[in-house]
Amino acid sequence: MASTASNTWYRNPLVWLLILFPAWSVVAGVSTVVLAFQVFDGVVVDDYYARGKAINVTIERDVAAQRRGLTALATLAPAASGAGRSIEVRLTALDLSSLPGTLQLSLLHATHGGADVHVDLVRESPGLYRTALPPLAQGKFYLQIEAEDWRLVGALRQPAETVASLGPAQ
Repeated sequence: MASTASNTWYRNPLVWLLILFPAWSVVAGVSTVVLAFQVFDGVVVDDYYARGKAINVTIERDVAAQRRGLTALATLAPAASGAGRSIEVRLTALDLSSLPGTLQLSLLHATHGGADVHVDLVRESPGLYRTALPPLAQGKFYLQIEAEDWRLVGALRQPAETVASLGPAQ
């Protein structure tokens, strides 16, 4: 009778080994599903075909910025009011008087579309634009300054960098 008691299934290590691997797979699968529903990465581009057709327009905007001799230096700083942050953009161009009164600034997060920020830059003096910014997420941002017919691009890592150089895309 003693040999029967020692041969019970739960005392055999091979049985537990056979149970462990499927149980481990179930736990890993459930955790993957939970993670997939909790973290939404967003769609990179909703209409990729239309974006592909518009690439020539984008190239023309970069060429227009090159022809005007446009470059920019963007600097993040604490806001003058003391709350939040502001961004100051200094543009250089062949003709500063031809620059518009407002420019569109897009800070596009490299991996999370929901963290993108779009603001209007207001001219304070020739070549100097400034606006307040909402809080930025951590990570790499692609900066894009746009007017009607040209654009400048650059990159900035948050919170480590506070200055970014922008120019026409190459």
